[in-house]
Amino acid sequence: MNTGFELKDYRREGRLFNRRALAAGVGVVLALAGIFGRLVYLQVMKHDHFTTLAQDNRVKLIPLPPTRGLIYDRDGRLLAYNRPAFNLEVVPEKAGNLEETLNRLSTLVELRPADLERFQRLRRQHRRFESIPVKLDISDEEAALFAVNQHQFPGVSIRARLTRTYPQGAVLSHVLGYVGRISLEDLKRIDPSNYAGTTYIGKTGVERAYEETLHGQVGFQQVEVNALGKTVRVLNETPPRPGRSLRLHLDSRLQRVALEAFGDYNGAAVALDPRNGGVLALVSKPGYDPNPFVEGISSKAYQALRSDPDKPLFNRALKGAYPPGSTIKPFMGLAGLELGVITPRTKRYCPGFFQLPGHDHKYRDWKKGGHGMTDLDKAITESCDVFFYQLAHETGIDRLQGYLKQFRFGERTGIDLLGEQRGIRPSREWKRRRYNQVWFPGETVIIGIGQGSFQATPLQLAAATAAIANGGHYFEPRLVAELVDESAGTRTPVPAREHPIPVVNETDWQEIRKAMIHVVEGAHGTARRIRNDRYRIAGKTGTAQVFSVAQDAEYNEEEVARHMRDHALFIAYAPVEAPKIAVAVIVENGGHGGATAAPIARKIMDAWLLDEPAERSEAPPVPAGESR
Repeated sequence: MNTGFELKDYRREGRLFNRRALAAGVGVVLALAGIFGRLVYLQVMKHDHFTTLAQDNRVKLIPLPPTRGLIYDRDGRLLAYNRPAFNLEVVPEKAGNLEETLNRLSTLVELRPADLERFQRLRRQHRRFESIPVKLDISDEEAALFAVNQHQFPGVSIRARLTRTYPQGAVLSHVLGYVGRISLEDLKRIDPSNYAGTTYIGKTGVERAYEETLHGQVGFQQVEVNALGKTVRVLNETPPRPGRSLRLHLDSRLQRVALEAFGDYNGAAVALDPRNGGVLALVSKPGYDPNPFVEGISSKAYQALRSDPDKPLFNRALKGAYPPGSTIKPFMGLAGLELGVITPRTKRYCPGFFQLPGHDHKYRDWKKGGHGMTDLDKAITESCDVFFYQLAHETGIDRLQGYLKQFRFGERTGIDLLGEQRGIRPSREWKRRRYNQVWFPGETVIIGIGQGSFQATPLQLAAATAAIANGGHYFEPRLVAELVDESAGTRTPVPAREHPIPVVNETDWQEIRKAMIHVVEGAHGTARRIRNDRYRIAGKTGTAQVFSVAQDAEYNEEEVARHMRDHALFIAYAPVEAPKIAVAVIVENGGHGGATAAPIARKIMDAWLLDEPAERSEAPPVPAGESR
């Protein structure tokens, strides 16, 4: 019977549903398994890769190193500047196999052994993520060839940097010094955050002493980079503040004249402006070329400089301590006058030697027959040793060393450079502290002519001479005259620093200056050969023994090897009416001061006084708050 309704097959529909549910379940399981597998792949198997990409695809803070200040001489000649250069640099962390990378790079760019040696040395000093130069100052051709193939060298790039350059080379090496790579020792004395992105730091000379001024303040750039490390956009920027430049008192033309005046001799010369202590020239011969030190001098070249018997790395003007010899006599004479031991009219008989009472030892004069009756003027003019032997003995070491301290003998002059040598101003206390021995009267005798333990630097002699020239105004020597802010166009003078020497009697100082004039202008003066009719010079010659001569032996210069001959010294100032320059010269193994050192000083003074610009005719103003 047909009722109009169709009966359903529930069993078949149930089976169909179960099959579909199973298929859907399997699909879901497979989908979940795929997702899980992908998660495992991304999170476990490719963890390092995607972590790196994620880390790189973020905001970075890039340091912007400041431009280092320039250094000028007094007339605006550029002495140290920053030259643009392109360096080929490698980030070890991103370069993969370094040895393979360097080998492939050498097919495009010439890599010398010195380049590779420097790279390996710097690599040990830097962290793996820091960029290290492998080839400095590459040519345009090399830059273009690498740029075409740069995609083959991950972690290798060309970076434009400013390289410090010293156009005068060895002429000013001991004045300017040099900059070099920041070392671990340097990091101990600086704020590392202010040197982010900076490669160089002052190592010696003015570069080191004025590092904080020259360096400036680091800036920062906040950028967004993609996974390839390329900048997408700049988010924020704090520009760096350039370092201030320096204008020196020093005249580079005069410096070159002084250096060339030494000829084949080694030695030192210092020229000061006695009106303010400005260093006009500071020569130490021989010097060295500071430019190779900027990017890192090779070990071979550095060892050659260190082993050179002439010691070109040693700053003789600042650190060379020599017996002052007879150049100390004007100061000894002034001590005798000011302390009341002698008067200008005091006379002593010079038979050619001096003996302490009750002693047989003879302290010989340089003139075998002696000088006869001698007063202070004659003793300085003709450099009589016996007069000063007796004066030192009568004054005593205690009073002598106390008076000489006022001229900063045995003390640092205060020059704006680091590493200045103190020299030695002998005293009872000094000998007891150094040798644990008592002081003997014979030691005082030879101190009177600047021998024995007495040692002074050329800088000390120049500063002390300037103080005699200006009547007791001892100015600390100063190299830097002004700090210059190039961006703001402002100049800040560096004030002079004076330490007045008490003047008991102005006539005493006049007597010493008159005697020093006679050394050059007098008929019997030991430096009369440099006399001229264009300006007058006051000076004092000196000779410092390199080795001792036995009591009865004769010193014959011709029979002595050159490196064992006496040192020649000369101090002077000019013109005597209104001193504008004070000079100290020491010529190593030069023999006699009047024959060797004095002509060098004359060339320096000629160059300064006879070719004198108008602005030198008057003394520079002393900044407010400073005494003259």
